[in-house]
Amino acid sequence: MPTPLPDFSSSVKLKYVKLGYQYLVNHFLTFLLVPIMAGISIEVARLGPNEIVALWRSLEFNTVQIMCSAFLVVFIATVYFMSKPRPIYLVDYALYKPPVTCRVPFSTFMEHSRMINQFDPKSVDFQMRILERSGLGEETCLPPSSHYIPPSPTMELAREEARQVMFSAIDSLLEKTGVKAKDIDILVVNCSLFSPTPSLSAMVVNKYKMRSNIRSFNLSGMGCSAGLLSIDLARDLLQVHPNSYALVISTEIITPNWYAGNQRSMLLPNCLFRMGGAAILLSNRTRDRRRAKYRLLHVVRTHKGADDKAYRCVYEEEDPHGNVGVSLSKDLMVIAGEALKSNITTMGPLVLPASEQLLFLFTLIGRKIFNPKLKPYIPDFKQAFEHFCIHAGGRAVIDELEKNLQLSAEHVEASRMTLHRFGNTSSSSLWYELNYIESKGRMKRGNRVWQIAFGSGFKCNSAVWKCNRTIKARSDGPWTDCIDRYPVHIPEVVKL
Repeated sequence: MPTPLPDFSSSVKLKYVKLGYQYLVNHFLTFLLVPIMAGISIEVARLGPNEIVALWRSLEFNTVQIMCSAFLVVFIATVYFMSKPRPIYLVDYALYKPPVTCRVPFSTFMEHSRMINQFDPKSVDFQMRILERSGLGEETCLPPSSHYIPPSPTMELAREEARQVMFSAIDSLLEKTGVKAKDIDILVVNCSLFSPTPSLSAMVVNKYKMRSNIRSFNLSGMGCSAGLLSIDLARDLLQVHPNSYALVISTEIITPNWYAGNQRSMLLPNCLFRMGGAAILLSNRTRDRRRAKYRLLHVVRTHKGADDKAYRCVYEEEDPHGNVGVSLSKDLMVIAGEALKSNITTMGPLVLPASEQLLFLFTLIGRKIFNPKLKPYIPDFKQAFEHFCIHAGGRAVIDELEKNLQLSAEHVEASRMTLHRFGNTSSSSLWYELNYIESKGRMKRGNRVWQIAFGSGFKCNSAVWKCNRTIKARSDGPWTDCIDRYPVHIPEVVKL
C-alpha cells in the first residue's frame, strides 16, 4: 500500500493563522485608533458651522492658563530632547585585503606542518582533519612570518604585520571618506593577543600625526567579540563629546601567536585564524547623516563565566568504523548557548515586534508557573532583521546559530562565505560579512543588520545597524575580484 502524502493543508492554515496573529498584534494601535478617529470625524461632520463656532467660544481661556500650558509643553520637550541619546552614524568602513603572496592553500599549510620539527605525526594529522572540516577555502592568508620554516614569531615581524594591516585599512578609509587624520577626535584599537609597548593606538597616532589631545584607547585580551566592545566604547564617548569623529580599528595579529607544540586545543588557532583587519569611522555630526551608510541602533554585551573545561574546546572521537573525527567540546557549546540566550533576552525587547514579545512572554510565564519542561519559545528574529552577520569563528558556531535562531541558508551565507574566503579574522570578521552583503547588492535603505560576535570568557556581544541609504556595490574592497564566484558549495569534509 503506498505511503500517504503528508497533510499540508493543516500546516498552511497554521501559517496563515500565525501571519494573521502577527499582523493583528503589530498593528493593534492602528486598529484601535482608526474606529475612534472615524467616529469623531462623523460627529464633527454632523455639526453645522454655527455649532462648531459656539462650541469653540464656550471654551474659556485666560492668559495664565495659556502661559502655564505653553511652559509645560516647552519644559517637557526640552527634557525629552536633552535626555534623548545622540544618533551615532557609521560614515564608512574599510577592510584589509592581504596580498596574493600571503595565500596559504591547504597543500602548502600541510607541507610546512610536516617540515616543522616541533610537530609530531599525530599533531600533523590532527591539523589536517581540522582543515578538512573547517569550512575554509584555498585563498585564506597568513602573514609572511608564518611562511618561514620554522615560523619566525618575532616582535619586529609582529609590528610589521600590525603596520601592514592597520595602515592599509586606515589609508583606504580616509581616502573614501575625505576625512583628515587631524579631524579624528576619538581612536579605539582592539587586538586581543598582541599588546606591545608602545601600544598599537600609539603607533596609529604617531603614523598619522594625529592631534595631541585625541582620546585614544587600546583594548586587548577580549577575544573575537572585542570589535563590538570597541563600537560600544566609541558610542559612549560620542554621547558626551558632541560634533566628533571616532575611528575604530579591529584586528588580530597572527605573527606572535603561532603555536609550535602538540597540545590539541592550542593547535586549533593555527588552522583557523587568518590575516584581516577593519577600520570604521563613526560620527555624531548631524551633517554626516545624509552620507553615512548606517545608524547605530543598539549594542548589547553579555559575559558568561567559564571554567577551564570550556577552553579545552576540541576533542577527538572515534566512530564504530574506527574513523577518528574532530568535534567542538560540548562544554564550550553549552556556555556559548548560555551567552547567546542572555544576549537574546536583552536584545529581544529592543527589536522584536509586539507579536513575538507576547509569545515569548506567554511561554516564559507558562514555564515558570505551569510546566518547567515546556519548550522555550525562540523568537522569530527574521521579523526584526533583514540581514545577519554571525562571527565566522568556525563552521560549528555558524551551524549552531542557524539552527537555534531558525535562520535560512541565505541568512548565514555571508558568514559561511567569509569563513571560506578569508578564514577566521577574529573581531574583523563581522565587517567582511557586512561587505559581502553590500557587494552582492542586497543592502537596501531601511534594512536592519544584526551583528553577533562570540569571544573568550565567554562573551556574546551584538550590535544592530539600520541602513540609511541603498548601497551600491563598489569597485574596490576585498570581495571585488571574487564576489561573482560566490556563493560556493562547501562540502562537509574536504579530503586532503
